[in-house]
Amino acid sequence: MNQTFDLVVVGSGIAGQTAATTAAEAGMSVVMLEKTGSLGGSSAMSGGWFAFCGTEEQAQERVEDSPELFLRDLLELGEHRNDRKLVETYIEYQAEAYRWLKAHGVVFREVEISSGQSARRGHNTDIKELLVSLHGDFTAAGGETRTNHRVVRLVQDQAGRVTGVVAQTSEGEVTYSGRAGVILASGGFSRGTDMLKIFAPEQLAAIPYGGKGNTGDGLRMAWKLGAGMADMSYVSGTFGSHPETGEEFHELLTAFYMGAIIVNKHGRRFVDESKDYKTLGRVVLDQPDGLGFEIFDTKVREQSHRGIPLKDIDTLEDIGHVHKADTLEELATNIGVDPAALRETVIRYNAAVAGQETDERGRTSLCNGVGDLSPIDTAPFYAYPAKSLMTTTYCGVTITPDAQVLDVDGEAIEGLYAIGEVTGGFHGAAYMTGSSLGKGVVFGHLLATKLSSSETAKMPA
Repeated sequence: MNQTFDLVVVGSGIAGQTAATTAAEAGMSVVMLEKTGSLGGSSAMSGGWFAFCGTEEQAQERVEDSPELFLRDLLELGEHRNDRKLVETYIEYQAEAYRWLKAHGVVFREVEISSGQSARRGHNTDIKELLVSLHGDFTAAGGETRTNHRVVRLVQDQAGRVTGVVAQTSEGEVTYSGRAGVILASGGFSRGTDMLKIFAPEQLAAIPYGGKGNTGDGLRMAWKLGAGMADMSYVSGTFGSHPETGEEFHELLTAFYMGAIIVNKHGRRFVDESKDYKTLGRVVLDQPDGLGFEIFDTKVREQSHRGIPLKDIDTLEDIGHVHKADTLEELATNIGVDPAALRETVIRYNAAVAGQETDERGRTSLCNGVGDLSPIDTAPFYAYPAKSLMTTTYCGVTITPDAQVLDVDGEAIEGLYAIGEVTGGFHGAAYMTGSSLGKGVVFGHLLATKLSSSETAKMPA
């Protein structure tokens, strides 16, 4: 069986959905292939944060930010190991992507600072609602969706151009051809044990998470065609998830950006808590049982915002994942930590906050150089046990700023494009909150806009 469209999109997360919807609304015939029986991939399991600057929401909150500061943050966070051209493309087109989302009815309910940011540029929305809405727009524009279609091979013509894919279905193999090419938006390999064993075996100790279809299929198929790869050595989970984290909702608490400290089972701090949570996720794996406790007081507890991922202490306490006690000693006993050690750790931390001594871990801010520290001194006290969560892998195939896949020699593989978590080069050494969903929309919208206006897309069937 062979079906032909203008464009074949592999994957239904935010990147694939953005590209598919943009192309369909521009008049292209588009088919979106999803490996599993449900849409959304890892995007649907995320916290719904997008990194944008120069927005209406920032203006309303009088947030001081700029494209220059945004660029600096991304490059410094990535230790300048990012592909600068990709980062600059994101900065150049992020406002356009933001407006596109707003035009599709997206409501950003919170603007906050988080991992890797030195200004409040994390824009939060109900991600599941957004994905459903975009898919509705895609379908209304004539787009077609095929679930339970696992793409297993890329098809090339005699000249080496990628012209389609072969998908396994309940009725056998089906070939989908794309006149304008194929877009890989198949996600990373957070669920791909075999791929993790190759590229990041130490991350097998993290809690597995992400879309169930994220086993690295797209990366593997592109690799077979000689695609280059980037950022593979920086794979890391994200710190802040309870050991019993399930898939019902996005359970990730960053109380450390609100004033908490992180201690191990011995009651000792082991890291500067203001660092990005990908770095924290890597460091915590070296602690006993890969476990860290976020320790905070009532001042931090009062900053909880119910329903907002990363800040929702209320819900986590409701489900019994947050411990509470009137004294630090009682709290330590409740979580199995040496009471004397925890008390000493907090005393030393408070002394450093007061300027009486140097912080033992070099911490000087709440998050990435921003925010004043406050002592942990107001009862009751709280503890949230957390581990590293393998949400996404933030690495993959090399691409141009136009999202064209490059081979190991830096030459374009004609007809093959990649966006979202299957790509590498953008993040570098670490990840900024909101830049993952953000890059899915930025590059997905940019790519589909260019393809829809190209002569290739207008070729007759």
